[in-house]
Amino acid sequence: MAALNAPLGIFGGTFTPIHNGHLRLALELRERLALSAVHLIPSSRPPHRDSPQVSPQRRFDWVRLAIGTEDGLIADDRELRRQGPSYTYDTLASLRQEHPDRPFVLLLGDDVANQFHAWHRWREITDLAHLVFVERPFEPPAPAPELVAHLRGRRAHEASELHARPHGLWMSAHIPPLSISSTRIRRLLKAGRSVRGLVPEAVISSFTPEDISLLSHDEDPAND
Repeated sequence: MAALNAPLGIFGGTFTPIHNGHLRLALELRERLALSAVHLIPSSRPPHRDSPQVSPQRRFDWVRLAIGTEDGLIADDRELRRQGPSYTYDTLASLRQEHPDRPFVLLLGDDVANQFHAWHRWREITDLAHLVFVERPFEPPAPAPELVAHLRGRRAHEASELHARPHGLWMSAHIPPLSISSTRIRRLLKAGRSVRGLVPEAVISSFTPEDISLLSHDEDPAND
């Protein structure tokens, strides 16, 4: 089958705040999977957890600052511009309208497999994108039987397979882990300690006392 355009990576999250682990994952997978770009998309209203105390716009500002002029990373505010819960299906559908034939690769922590079957229109997500589950050091994957059955026979073993069709496959990826979490960063800020080396300098320099206060009081570990 002839190769299509280079795939577009999609990496969503609350980014409360965005940190160097997020950036390293996006950069590593952009190179390893030969993605044309990776869209980093802050969730405005995450449907399966409490919304972060920090506003969606502020979290988007941090993503934009963190990316800076890095080639191939794109700060995407489409979930801020949409009303209602920030469903991944809706985000992919809007991107598909803009790129009808381009392969999409949805980048997910492998722990997401534990809840993926509860996502809005989760089966139809594979009609819009490939799934790449990235090994994370925090929570082992335990995919639900429904997800295992849905993905059976769809595994890609080489990145080139993700280039040859626009959606429908999955693969796992291992990258050298950076044991950085937004939860740890929020706890350090609450204790008045430095987060240098964990968070991009441009983001740290932008922190206001209100930002630090809101981050310090966000206790939800899901906002990683």
